[in-house]
Amino acid sequence: MKIRITSDSTCDLSAELIAKYNIGILPLYIEKEGEFYRDGLEIVPQDIYDYVGGGHGVCHTAAANVEDYTKFFSENLKEYDAVIHFNISAEMSSCHQNARVAATDFENVYVIDSRNLSTGSGLLVLEAAERAADGVAPAEIAKEMEELTGKAEASFVIDTLFYLQKGGRCSALVALGANLLKLKPCIEVKNGAMGVGKKYRGKVDLCFEQYARERLEGRDDLRKHRVFVTHSGCKPETVARVKEIVAGYGFEEVLETRAGCTISNHCGPNTLGVLFLRK
Repeated sequence: MKIRITSDSTCDLSAELIAKYNIGILPLYIEKEGEFYRDGLEIVPQDIYDYVGGGHGVCHTAAANVEDYTKFFSENLKEYDAVIHFNISAEMSSCHQNARVAATDFENVYVIDSRNLSTGSGLLVLEAAERAADGVAPAEIAKEMEELTGKAEASFVIDTLFYLQKGGRCSALVALGANLLKLKPCIEVKNGAMGVGKKYRGKVDLCFEQYARERLEGRDDLRKHRVFVTHSGCKPETVARVKEIVAGYGFEEVLETRAGCTISNHCGPNTLGVLFLRK
């Protein structure tokens, strides 16, 4: 049986990983000045940064609609016997609801609420792709992935609260206080929603290093198969240092990816996260 693993574009997998695992990607939309652009196809994060930096306000994200999903599933089923599709958490977007509505038109489409975002979802996508390659039945893969969603741990340290503030997800007062104190908040995904964890203080590169160690130090619940270091355009030497730190905890595969437009639009540039699965 030929199974296609697919995801919306918020999984933030690199082009190399998408090709290696034959992942189908359905882009979300970025709205800029009343026009809608497909994430990763018609707009990239730097376009957003340039627009915001030019004093034009902020962009907004929009979910893929039911028609998008219906067409996407139909196209994939021309070549594959089944589709297993992953969405950004239903707590964060209407994508999952729209995908489920579209899936009712098909008997062999399985829609998974990742309860996560970025490569927190991407970890699940790759797990599913590996099982599909091993010949596991689609219904069994879907069941396993639904059980695994609670094991994906995603968090990011944000350099600036400007984008969250302008997007209405953070008050001006909170942003001002954080900026004055040079705080770098850690955004964590818990129970499918984003919340604020520890607040780091000081130079952001050192905050990233401290954060990476604290996420992994002294833990016996880590699955060592793979880990992602996902960022929104951090300095190469900074990313290399974090990857070096992460590799020291015994992961078999340390993968680096760039966050796509959806994540970058909310978190802004110079954001970095360490994302992995627990046992």
